[in-house]
Amino acid sequence: MKISSSVLKILSAFAVSFLLPSFLLPSVLLARVPSTFSGSDAGALPRTVFVGGQTQHVQGIAYDAQKSCMYMSFTSRFLKVDMQGNILASIDRIQGHLGAMTFNPADRKVYASLECKDDEIGRGIAKVLNVDAVSRSESTFYIAIIDVDRLDSVATDPENNDVLKTVCVRKAVEDYSFKSPDGSFEHRYGCSGIDGVAIAPEIAPVKPAKYASSKESSPAVNRKMYLYVGYGIYGDVNRTDNDYQVIQRYDIDQLNALARPVIFGQTHSEGPDKPDREYFVYTGNTNYGIQNMAYDPYTECIFLAVYKGSKPHFPNYRLFALSVNQKPFKAALKGGRDRSKHLQLTLVQPVEPFFVNPLSDDATGITGWKFKWGSTGICPLGGGLWYISENTKDKKTRKESCTARLYKWSGSPDGPFTEL
Repeated sequence: MKISSSVLKILSAFAVSFLLPSFLLPSVLLARVPSTFSGSDAGALPRTVFVGGQTQHVQGIAYDAQKSCMYMSFTSRFLKVDMQGNILASIDRIQGHLGAMTFNPADRKVYASLECKDDEIGRGIAKVLNVDAVSRSESTFYIAIIDVDRLDSVATDPENNDVLKTVCVRKAVEDYSFKSPDGSFEHRYGCSGIDGVAIAPEIAPVKPAKYASSKESSPAVNRKMYLYVGYGIYGDVNRTDNDYQVIQRYDIDQLNALARPVIFGQTHSEGPDKPDREYFVYTGNTNYGIQNMAYDPYTECIFLAVYKGSKPHFPNYRLFALSVNQKPFKAALKGGRDRSKHLQLTLVQPVEPFFVNPLSDDATGITGWKFKWGSTGICPLGGGLWYISENTKDKKTRKESCTARLYKWSGSPDGPFTEL
């Protein structure tokens, strides 16, 4: 039976007010936040931004609409490039693994994950940089805060320079360093460090009455913005306590107040004692956890891009989404080593005919998409437009490159993005 659009609108309004729990509300039901771009503005943007010739592979991208440029991380090098891919400025000497990033137009700073650690990733980076690898006791994780307006030349030296400051994510250091008293396992929750970061509103349930009286603005638009930080999670198929993504929330002003200039070869532990919120999201195990994370005001969802996992009983999607308009709940973790309750978030659910419509695995209840790209950079622009990083390596020169390609959000289970 075909249902008319007017009937759908009535049913949708009824669902918002009475039927659907807030954490299942499809974001198309919610009014849109004013966007940087609309779909019709796509013609003003280049279809691709290509940067090649790099020693290490791309980890994250961010777009600066005000200055019409992009920022890219190539593991231990940070670039500012124009929209034709020309390098405008750079920091070439970054100690550790500079990973995913997000740009905050409110303070015009880039926030990126930075790992200084002793595992195979850390040792590989130390070899490239020709520096000593850090030990287990020295392994530390930071948010790198980059003042992009101070970055005005190629090969800027970050040492004792306010262009780059770091603040320690102390809870991640604690979980990475953890060893059980009996020595049977280490790395709490499978923590391998941090990677994905995003600036997003407070996660809170929709209040239907308030929403109904203010149709011109999103429920999320007036909420405080926070920095969300995603753990890296080891893809160990022989343990069951690593099947969740771990996301921590931090106050941006507090991070800036505690940040310190870089002194090359040294680490510090200045940072918040703990996050003000810690959430768990059941996605099934992935290889190295949340590689990139981004908040999209168009769908009012936080997206998680990962390297797909290897446990055969999970669907092993590459992309997940969770609405910021949901009520976190407390429950014990499936497969966890303790039965204490933890604050958890729910992935978006496929609710036809709305356009946040992921695949859904019947056996586990996990939802997501099999989209190939995103683990090396996802950047929503507003209005359903995204730049998504596609990384390649030249077989002859062994040099790495990034193609930031323009996509339009579709939300289809077969392919959530359409290339423009």
